[in-house]
Amino acid sequence: MKIRIDEDASAEEMEITIRCRQTNEAVIRILEMLRMTDRKLTGHREGRTYLLDVDQILYIDTVEKRTFLYTEQEVYETALKLYELEDRLESWDFFRASKSSIVNFNQIRSLKPEFGGTMQVTMSNGERLNVSRQYAKQIKEKLGCL
Repeated sequence: MKIRIDEDASAEEMEITIRCRQTNEAVIRILEMLRMTDRKLTGHREGRTYLLDVDQILYIDTVEKRTFLYTEQEVYETALKLYELEDRLESWDFFRASKSSIVNFNQIRSLKPEFGGTMQVTMSNGERLNVSRQYAKQIKEKLGCL
């Protein structure tokens, strides 16, 4: 892969061009990482690619080595890995809820402590997710409970 930067004082905005033989998994991953700088994620559903604002995403989950973005009513697949998303979304109030999920703190409607130190969160769409004991501490810290 070659990377080239052309500085042009007359350019009104940054332009990124990806020149490739064909669009493959690596190209899609690069595109998704670039979108993150714009508070956007790329999600795929039914053969189409969608641009999703980070605020739309309720949570992210990994199932059988595939990563999915959950919004109020839709589910999109992304080529990014959970750990990549966790690093990029941390500054936007996303946190790890379990080994396989990341939750948007701003989309939580309510919290319920469970037996054994786990926690159940109800998302803005009414969906309930479990937060493992290992990660429940992060929520408590965020709420000022610790």
